[in-house]
Amino acid sequence: MPTIRPYDSRRCRIALFPLLAALAFAPLAMAQSTPQTQPSPPQPQQTPPTQQPDQIAPDAGGPTGDNGAIAVPKKKDKPDDTPPPAPAQPKCKNPEGAGDYSLRVDVPEVTVDVGVLLGKTGQFVPGLKPSNFKLYENGVKQKITGFMRVEAPITALMLAEFSNSNFTYSFLYDMRNAAWEFAQQLRPQDYVALMTFDMRTQIWLDFTQDKRQLLNAIQSLVIPGFSERNLFDALYEAEDRLSRIEGHKYIILIASGRDTFSKLTLDKIYQKVKTTPDITIFAVSTGGALRAMTEGGPGFNQQLRDIDYLQADNEMKTFAKMTGGMWFSPRFAGEMPDIFADVNKAIRSKYELVYHPSDAKQDGTYRKLRVELVDDEGKPLRFQDEKHKPLKYEIIARDGYRAKQEVE
Repeated sequence: MPTIRPYDSRRCRIALFPLLAALAFAPLAMAQSTPQTQPSPPQPQQTPPTQQPDQIAPDAGGPTGDNGAIAVPKKKDKPDDTPPPAPAQPKCKNPEGAGDYSLRVDVPEVTVDVGVLLGKTGQFVPGLKPSNFKLYENGVKQKITGFMRVEAPITALMLAEFSNSNFTYSFLYDMRNAAWEFAQQLRPQDYVALMTFDMRTQIWLDFTQDKRQLLNAIQSLVIPGFSERNLFDALYEAEDRLSRIEGHKYIILIASGRDTFSKLTLDKIYQKVKTTPDITIFAVSTGGALRAMTEGGPGFNQQLRDIDYLQADNEMKTFAKMTGGMWFSPRFAGEMPDIFADVNKAIRSKYELVYHPSDAKQDGTYRKLRVELVDDEGKPLRFQDEKHKPLKYEIIARDGYRAKQEVE
């Protein structure tokens, strides 16, 4: 019968120690038993290919491709959102007990349109400089602060006498010819209206850019109603209507110049024409052919008629001169195209002078204007033709203007 012995841990550890030692030295024994092989000869070292200049990695870094590195821009630093410091307050002290005040000064500015035309041909003179102009206000020389040549569309009112008289056909024929020739000179951007007068005024056409409407309105002027010619009242109403329109305006006044029944006097209409700004009058007197045939005839009535027409010419000429316009007194229908060609040149081609008057008072007074042309040496400017013959010229500008009235 076998004997059962108790478990002894010490004996178990001693029995396992030789087995663990044999396993630990087994790889070493296998290595020693394996035959040694000769080492392989060293391989030549391969040098990396030289990097091309366009393949150099950029400072910003980034992926590389077939043609080199691809630059990736660096992110910019975020701008500083901190607002700049406020400017320092001015170091000024108001008197004790006084509050803060603001000062505003209105400096008046005057614009003068000036036309320079040769006296023989009526041709506009181009190429003038600011130094060629001298401008006087009430005899005091002014400093020109703005200068430019202007050629722009126009806004014009045709004011035509349409009355019945003993010589209706002659005057009506001249008026329609003049109106027709003026309509032919218009451009698509121009605005024009037609108003007639006898004892009263009548608006036949409001402002339009359609030249055909103006031609149709002129053709409708066939039979006048009254024999009175209230020129002063009609011109006053025309100036009053145009003064409500901004910008520069023109009145093409086609009339005999005689006034028979107006409520206004000559002095009052002169005052109205002088003081209304931004309106230029071009006056064309009618009945020249009839007057040429009857002037100087026998009889007292004929002499009175001649005096009346001389006075009428003087009035028409004064209206134009006061406003910087021109006056014409044709005797033949063939003169009309040349007349309105000159009007067209004078209207569209001009020099614009701007100045701040030395007398800055806004007292509502009338200021006289005078424009002169000088050369580089300050002497009166002279023109010559190809044969060195002197050429006369005409300066077309307003006689004056009325200063603004200060509002209390």
